[in-house]
Amino acid sequence: MASANKGARARAARSSRNILMAATALGLAASFVAAGSAQAQEEPVKIGLVTFLSGGAAGPFGVPARNAAELVIGAINAGSLPAPYDSAGFAGRQIETIFVDENSKQKNADFQKLVEKDGVDMVLGYISSSSCKAIAPEAEKAEKLTILFDCGTPQIFEEIVTDPKYTFRTGAHATMDNVAAARYLVDTGVKTGSYAGINQNYAFGQDSWRDFSASMAQVDGEATIATEQFPKIYAGQYGSEISALLTSKPDVIHSSFWGGDMEAFVIQGSARGVFERSKVVLTTGETAMHRLGAQMPDGTVIGARGPHGDLAPESDLNDWFRKAYFDRFGTLPTYPSYKMAQALLGVKAAADKAGSADQDAVIGALKGLEWEGPSGKVSMALANGHQAIQGTAYGTYKFDKETGKAALVDVVRYDAECVNPPAGMNSIDWIESGFEGAKCE
Repeated sequence: MASANKGARARAARSSRNILMAATALGLAASFVAAGSAQAQEEPVKIGLVTFLSGGAAGPFGVPARNAAELVIGAINAGSLPAPYDSAGFAGRQIETIFVDENSKQKNADFQKLVEKDGVDMVLGYISSSSCKAIAPEAEKAEKLTILFDCGTPQIFEEIVTDPKYTFRTGAHATMDNVAAARYLVDTGVKTGSYAGINQNYAFGQDSWRDFSASMAQVDGEATIATEQFPKIYAGQYGSEISALLTSKPDVIHSSFWGGDMEAFVIQGSARGVFERSKVVLTTGETAMHRLGAQMPDGTVIGARGPHGDLAPESDLNDWFRKAYFDRFGTLPTYPSYKMAQALLGVKAAADKAGSADQDAVIGALKGLEWEGPSGKVSMALANGHQAIQGTAYGTYKFDKETGKAALVDVVRYDAECVNPPAGMNSIDWIESGFEGAKCE
């Protein structure tokens, strides 16, 4: 009997040891899982940032956009932005960046490298419409979240990627710019009997002129086209086009030139009297306001592809952005800077809302999202929640020789629903319908 009791006690002891060992193993496994989960949460969000870092578009566009990215990402990581963006990171995760020069002949290969070799969590960038036309289908094919922060052509979601999942554009497309430009001319009493265009011969320039001329036909049915000029993008010299503009004697000249092309046209055109003989509308002119100063002729109508830069509304966020940018870079932010900040804050708003910076979570939260940027409210209202709309504004340029400062006067603001097409309707169809459903105060 004693021997049997002794055996039972031994078996019970072994069972207890087995249970203890199993519990210990489970505890260690749980610890490893928790540690792995915490480590995954602490891994930074890696963003591939693409903008012009060289070439003619770098100075007025690419570098200001890069500067804004560095400034805003630093503030996001530190949690030092004004509310509601004062929590650190994207849903608590820090941000790392890889900058890529958009001035490349292998844009698709650069994108693939970011995705496949560099292992980015998302790609954010692109200024040129030709870049976006190439990258949007690539993003869908690669199944990689891609945020287009600028490029203007409405073709991206109306013709190129009509059922997007991974591609978003966080700024309004150029239809808004050109509808608002036509409305501004009429609203401020500019003579519009005849008008001409000088626009770059690629998607953005062609689409901008299409939308502006179609809008002019709606707001002033008696206005006629004097001449249409489409020089090659980055041409830099516009002697023959300027001669054609002077010969045709239009009341209004429209141009969606941007970057170095726009600045070259301003200098060359003003030297030959273009700006004295016609009212010139520069849909992207805000980037040159402070760069050109007195070289920009008074009376030029200036746009900023949205309510950006000197056209941005007052807010704590805008005050912070302008001061922080000036303190760091010694100049005021222009609209490429605003649009980069707008994109980054949109992604942060989406990640924070979802409680995760993982791709699927950000995509789900960014679709149809509304948020506030330094330029006011942004709504992802078109392309099934993948294309932003916002209000815009135009003003007339005036340079104060005594203070040496540029300013915009006679500013007119337009609500988003006044100058953007409604959901489900292509831009040109909406314009030619007489702006069906537009809500203008």
